[in-house]
Parts: sequence; structure tokens; C-alpha cells
Amino acid sequence: MQVTKRSLYYWILHRHYRLQLLLLFIIVLSLFFRIIPLEMQKRIVNQAIQLKDYQLLFLYCGIYFAAVLLAGVSKYAINYLQVLIGQKILVEIRSRLYRHILRLPLQFYHSMQPGTVISAMTAELNAIGFFIGSALAVPVTAVLSYLAFFGFMFSISPLLALLSSLLYPLELLIIPRLQQRYNAWNRKRIKTIRAMSNVVNEAVSGISDVQSYNSFHLEEHRLQHYIKSLYVSLKRLFRIKYGIKFTDNLIQSFGPLLLFLVGGTLTIKGQFTLGALVAFLSAYEKIYDPWKEMLAFYQSYQDAHVRYRQIMKTFDLQPIPELMAPREKPLQHLGRVSLENVGYTLADGTQLLGGINLRIQAGEQVAVVGFSGSGKSTLALLINRLYKVTEGRILLDGCDIATLSKADISSNITMISQKPFIFSGTILDNLLYGLKHSGKDTTPLPEQKQIFQLLYDIGFAEDVLWIGINSVIPEEQVQKYRHHFLAMRKIVHLELREQFEDVIEFYDVNKFLYYASIRDNLIFGDCKDGSLKGEYLLENEYFIRLLRECDLEKDLLRLGIALARVSLDLLQENDRVLDPAFFATTPLQIDEIELYSDLITQLEFHPLQKMREKQLLLLLALRYIPAKHNVVSLSADLEKKIFLARHYFLNKIAHVDIHACHAASKKFLAGADLPGININEQDANFIAYCSIRYLYHHSLRTNILFGSVKKSDKDILKLRSVVWKAFREHGLLEEILSIGLNFNVGSQGSKLSGGQQQKLSLARGLLQKTPVLILDEATSALDNKSQAQVQSLLTTQCRGKTTVIAVIHRLDLTKHYDRIVVMKNGIIVEEGNYETLLEQQGDFYRLVRGNSNSLDG
Repeated sequence: MQVTKRSLYYWILHRHYRLQLLLLFIIVLSLFFRIIPLEMQKRIVNQAIQLKDYQLLFLYCGIYFAAVLLAGVSKYAINYLQVLIGQKILVEIRSRLYRHILRLPLQFYHSMQPGTVISAMTAELNAIGFFIGSALAVPVTAVLSYLAFFGFMFSISPLLALLSSLLYPLELLIIPRLQQRYNAWNRKRIKTIRAMSNVVNEAVSGISDVQSYNSFHLEEHRLQHYIKSLYVSLKRLFRIKYGIKFTDNLIQSFGPLLLFLVGGTLTIKGQFTLGALVAFLSAYEKIYDPWKEMLAFYQSYQDAHVRYRQIMKTFDLQPIPELMAPREKPLQHLGRVSLENVGYTLADGTQLLGGINLRIQAGEQVAVVGFSGSGKSTLALLINRLYKVTEGRILLDGCDIATLSKADISSNITMISQKPFIFSGTILDNLLYGLKHSGKDTTPLPEQKQIFQLLYDIGFAEDVLWIGINSVIPEEQVQKYRHHFLAMRKIVHLELREQFEDVIEFYDVNKFLYYASIRDNLIFGDCKDGSLKGEYLLENEYFIRLLRECDLEKDLLRLGIALARVSLDLLQENDRVLDPAFFATTPLQIDEIELYSDLITQLEFHPLQKMREKQLLLLLALRYIPAKHNVVSLSADLEKKIFLARHYFLNKIAHVDIHACHAASKKFLAGADLPGININEQDANFIAYCSIRYLYHHSLRTNILFGSVKKSDKDILKLRSVVWKAFREHGLLEEILSIGLNFNVGSQGSKLSGGQQQKLSLARGLLQKTPVLILDEATSALDNKSQAQVQSLLTTQCRGKTTVIAVIHRLDLTKHYDRIVVMKNGIIVEEGNYETLLEQQGDFYRLVRGNSNSLDG
């Protein structure tokens, strides 16, 4: 049965029988321990106290204590088992529902916001999980407890027991009516929360456009509507919720009054003992607990039921059917594709494709072209069975693809789209994503050499190499290649120094560094444990000592105040809050504007006293790079003071032998082998910017160049070819590529450019090595050189081996294909090779002549 068709209690009644039985056993056992204290109360008053028997008193008190203790232990076990059962069942519900969601038709996601799916799978299901664990335990415990306590009360006084139970029917008439109103508002609340989630998800996903168009007020207004609606819903919900509690408490408060009137009268007349009255009152208080638990359970059930039905209703669609049972191995086809009178019509009756007849031989390469809206991308989706044809059929080697399993499709057809999705993780994770789809370990993964060769072929290797070079490499990985990396540094300084002197400011202990931060100028090094980075620096004993002994704190605070004040004034004058170019000229960051604005405002009225205020200003000053952050200029006196403080720090505090470092560096950079000397004998944790040392907290690029970039990264693009050649000569190319492959791409590949994402997607698809390859404008974000590389790969290595169906956006690439299919208004209007179609001077001819070899897809 489809997961969305199952009721909430299906999971409760059909899962984890042993745990459920154990839970029921402990519940029944706990009732015994809860009744015994009531009987002991009666016996203590009527027997032990009345007879003045200490032995009986101690015995009954001991039994009372043991029963209370065992009742507490059993309650703990019941609560734990409830949670355990609930979470176990929730794991299965969540897994089954997610499996169902992933298999829903692609069209479902065109109208479904990701926020709704995320909310349903996380927060909403969590709330249901807490109910599931108590779905059997609470009602069973409450009913049995009620019956046990009522039976005990009935054994003492049938009249009082019947009178005390007369109030409950009244609650059964009022509370369900209130609960119905509560459920209605609860459904509205869930819908509002989902809508809010969608609005926030849209704003966060499109934050670049929100900031670019300055549409903050628009997005705030959109969310404000739902915030107010949620406020109204919650106000009504709590009004009804506390109304239910008020009704329950009011009715229950009449119970003791009735007992005191009737029970007191009977006791005065001698028809009821005092011990019996005490025990009866105690039992009445306890009988209210299971009744209260049942009311809370009823509310919890209604809430969980509403949530569960809302979730299941959202995803209550028929998933993509698997018409064939899964095989041990998917079918292997040759790649012959046939379309017979294929049509595709939307649910509203709009026809996108009609009467498509096309035969593609195995190994043939076919280009599909046409104006925007011609249906070429829809055709690609149909061939890959991401859309289901509404007319005709599509055959793969004579087999209707509608009858093939998804494993058969994915093992024989690979589709690479124009806008690929890049998953969180590393580049390598994304490359191998398609090969891990089965969830089994039987799928052979390609060797590293195969991956590297593919990266070379599509022009992605240079990108991965550069990513690796710009990565901070873990210390354990560095040790193996440290001498090679330092040798690369030597090459740069010996052979290429003149080429890069206008781009790189090389580290030199005897020079002030204008393209390095004040922090780097002062410390001129790093600690392996990171204690000299960021805010940790201000707590480091070495740095605190440096500020004190060199009298730098006041100077740096004045610099920090000047940087903050001038930056904020310029922002206010020019309204440049969102201008990235401005923030390249100041150490102030965009998310710190409000923080430093408040700080500067406070300084107008109060002197600088608080430690946190000083730390913020010091951090700003330490991030200041004199040559880049030109909002203020560094005075010559402060520059000299910082330079002298550096030498004081290295000599007196870090105990670095500067002369030994300078001599060893000079000798090393002149071509000698790496000197085996220790320039810092007292603290191995500190690493000075000495050219014989590897800087573990810096990127490989910084380690090779051993300096700061003077200009933008574009100015050192020429380094790429030099690095490529040098790494190849030293046999390190594959090692750096491996480092690059382990680069984390960020959320949805945010750390990669559009072109890099397409290259990654191409490599991922080509690694599949399926008989049919569909490219839906898969190279649209690539430059001409990269497109030519990809096309060369398809032409030389895939021809005759792989059936290629390419939706083309650059018409000059179509000449490389065996056949060209021209589409217009959802039908095929022309077929033929490049020369033939040009000679016909039909639609293809007009496309080529009218679009300068480029189409928008």
C-alpha cells in the first residue's frame, strides 16, 4: 500500500510488537505499585496509628516507600519505552515517505516549494513522533489506572464512587466540541507555517537578487502577511486550548466539594471511618490524573492526526511506477532510440509536442535545434523518461521505455542538463554521485587515472588544480610533499621573481609589508594550534605581552576608531551599503555595520572602557591592509613602530633567531638545498614567515609565492601555466589534483562558478559510460575554448560507441554531428546533416543566418 494511504495507527499497531508487549506488561505492573500506597494510607491511619503499634507503622511505611519507589522506576521505564518506540516508528515513516517523495513525478516539483517538503519531513514529523510513542501506552495506562482507582474507591464506598464519576459525562459533552474548533485553527496554522517556510526559502535562495534589486521591504512585506496570520491562528489556538483546561479544572474542582459534603456527613454519623475517608480522597486525587492524561492524549491525538493527514495529503500522488521487478543486473542496451508518434500534453490541455517520429541508430550523434519554446528540451526529458509521454511511445532497442525499471533507464541513458544540481560535499563526491545510485557496493568505481584523464579531456583539470592550489592543505598531507612545495617556492624566487614582483609582495622580515594586514606585520608568523588567529589573538599571552611592552594598544585603538568612523561616514554619505567595491577598501565587513555603528555612537557620549569594545576596535585595526584599505592612511610613525614591534616580538617573545632565518632563507632561495636548522628552539608551535618553513595556516598558493597578492587574482592568472608545468615536471600534478578533488563545493555548488558547475556535471555524466548520452544545452556556460574541448571529446571518443542526443545552443557546433533535427512549435520540421540543411535554405538556414551561430534555449 502507498505510504500516504496508511493511517496513523497503522504504524502503531503493526510495528515493534515485542517492545509494545513489554510496555504493556510494565504498565500493568505499575498499577499494582500505584494502588498499594492507597491501601497503606488506610491501614496506617486505621490500624497502626489507632492501635499505636510501632511495628505495624514501620512495616506499612516501608511497604509504602518501596511501592512509591517501584512506581517511579516503572514510570521511568514506561516513558523511555514510549520514546524508543515512537522514534523507531518515526524513522520508518520518515524513510518510507522520503522514498515516496523522491519517486514522485517531476511535474509535482514544479508547483511544490522546497520549504514545504523540508518542513513536512522535519518539524512536522517530529511532533508526530512524540505522539506515536504514547499512542498505546497513555490510553492503556490511563484507562487501567482509572479502573483500578475507581475499583479501589468502589470497594471503600460504592455511593461516593458513583457520585464522583457523575461529573465526567459533562466534560465529554463540552471538550470534543472545543477540540473541533482547535483542529480547524491548527490546520490553518500548519498551512501558514508552510507558506512562511516557502517565502523564507525563496528569499534566502534568491538573496543575491533581493540585495541587487534592494527589495528588502518587498520581502519583509511578503513575510509580514504570514506572520500576522500566524499570530491570529496561535491566539485563537491558545484561547481554545486554555478554554479546554479551564472547563476541565472547573468541573474537577466540584469533585472534592461533593466528597467533603457527602463523605464528611457519613463520617460524622459513624458510617465511614476517618482512614477510609483519607484513602478515598487520596484515590480521588489520583483518579483525576488518568482522566487528565486522557484529555491531554485526546488533544495530542487530534493534533498529530491533523498534522499527519496534512503531510500525507501534500504528497498523496502516484509515484513513478516500476512496472518490472528489479533485476540483479539492469538490462544492457546498444543505444538505438526510436520515437513513434510521440506527443506530450500538459494537464491543462496545452500540447507541447505532437507527432514526433524519429529513429536514431546506436552510436549516432544527433543535434536537436530550434527556437526557444520549440519543445527540444521537453523531448530530451521524455527520452530520459523524466516526463511521461501522453501519446505514442519511445523505444530503446525495441523496448518501450515505459516498461523499463528506473535502474534500466539510469544504466542505459544519462542526461546532462543546462542547469545541473551540485550536491553538498566534495568535487569527488559529486563526480561519483551517479555511480553510487544503487546504494550497493557492487558498482565498480573508476580508477583515479580514469578520472584525471576525463578532467583533462573536458578542460576541468586546470580548474581542479587551481582549486587545490588555493586550498589550505591539512598538515598530515603536507608532510609527504613539503620539500616539493618548498622547491616550487624556490623556482618562483629564482626563475620567476621578476615576472611576479609587480603582482606579489614577497615576505621579507626586514621590510614593512603594505599588502599584508597589521596583524601579519606584527606577528610575522602563525601558531599551528590557531591561537594567533582572529579573536583568539586578543586572548593570546604572547600578543597581550606585545601590546603592553611595545605600548601599541592605544595606537591600534585610535586606528580602529578612525577606520570605523571614516568607513561609516562614507557609507552614509554615498549610500554604498551594498557596493562590494567599497568593502574592498575597508576592513569593515558588511555584516558588521550595525555593530560598529552602535559602538561609534556610544563613544560620542562615553569613554572607551569595556573590554569587548576594545577588542572590536583592535580586531578592525589588525585586519587593516595599508595598500588596499585606503579609507585611512597609515602614519609613518605608526608604520615604524609596528615594524620595530615585529622584531621585538620575534626576538624577545617568540624567541625566533631572525639572523639565522634570514641567512638560511638567502642560502635556500639562492639555490642551495633546504637547510636543516631550527630557527625557533623554544616554541615549536610558532612558525615564522621564514622561506625555509611551510605555513600551515595558508593556502598552497601563498606557500609557493611566499607573499601577498598586490592586485586582484586576475593579475596572477599567468601563474597557472607556470604552476601546471612545474608540478608536472616534479610529478606532483596528480597529488594536487587529488587535493582539489577533496574541495568542498558548498551548498548547491556555491563555491564553484557556473562554468565549473557545468564541467563537473559533464564529467559526472560521462563517467556513467551509458549507451545513450543526452546533452540539454550542457555547455551553455562554458567559454569557446572549453566548448571546443568538450565537443572534441564527443567527436573523437564517443562517436560510434555512444548514442549522443544533444540539444544545441551554438549552431556552429552542429556541423560535428551526424544528423541535425530542427524543431518548431513542438514538431520536427527538418532533418539532415549540416551541409544538406544549409543547401535547402529552410528553417535551419534561417536559424544559422539569423542568430549568428547562437541560440537561446
